[in-house]
Amino acid sequence: MTIITLISDWGAGNHYVGSVKGALLRYLPDANIVDITHDIASYDIMQASFVMKNTCPDFPDNTIHLLGVNTEGGIDSPHIAVKYKRQFFIGADNGIFSLLIGKEPFEAVELDIMQDTDYFTFSTRDVFVKAAALIAESNSLEKAGNPYKDLKERILFNPVVYPDKIIAKVIYTDNFGNVFVNIDKELFREVGRGRSFLISFRAPGEGISKLDQSYSDVVPGEKVALFGSTGFLEIAINQGKASSLLGLNINDAITVEFFKE
Repeated sequence: MTIITLISDWGAGNHYVGSVKGALLRYLPDANIVDITHDIASYDIMQASFVMKNTCPDFPDNTIHLLGVNTEGGIDSPHIAVKYKRQFFIGADNGIFSLLIGKEPFEAVELDIMQDTDYFTFSTRDVFVKAAALIAESNSLEKAGNPYKDLKERILFNPVVYPDKIIAKVIYTDNFGNVFVNIDKELFREVGRGRSFLISFRAPGEGISKLDQSYSDVVPGEKVALFGSTGFLEIAINQGKASSLLGLNINDAITVEFFKE
């Protein structure tokens, strides 16, 4: 059974999701179609890549993922299919693949598929579905198009690292208001070397000076910092929304200062 996932910025209150699922079932009647989310902010490929990167490792080999965010094709953003870590991804090369894959190995083809309609506004249904069917036949990219090598690069802001400080930024907030920062555990340990620290952000006096293992390690309403399942530093409030209560939004600066031993 072929597993097909869908991620998009379409929302739930329109025809787009149902139309794509119907088209998939015409080509792949036995497909197992999984909705990752359709609540990505409009055209937000950074949010989509974050969600995808933290979802796809839990799927079996040969799963096919349709990336329905900012899908309009063109010379600067051709439609492609990518094989990455034994799974397949279909979308427009608008920067989302470079955010998802980074510098890791991949295979890719530029799709060579004639669509069934004269409309060019619904690529996920009219192009990506047919590409998924071709890939599912052999679990390979061979029939879907011609080799494609250079992904369009979208440059991420990397943390600025000093001997006693890391300056980072908010890269994602979830529905619970948890705030994700582009500092992973390895970098935190490498710079921190076990020293005491203060995580600070825009609200004066709102810093956090310890790491916990779970949200419930602090009382309800209290701030907490931890490394969760994504591997990134999280700032949260137990049973509260840190993003709104602390005034933290995407791209806001977060500073971790380490103190001399």
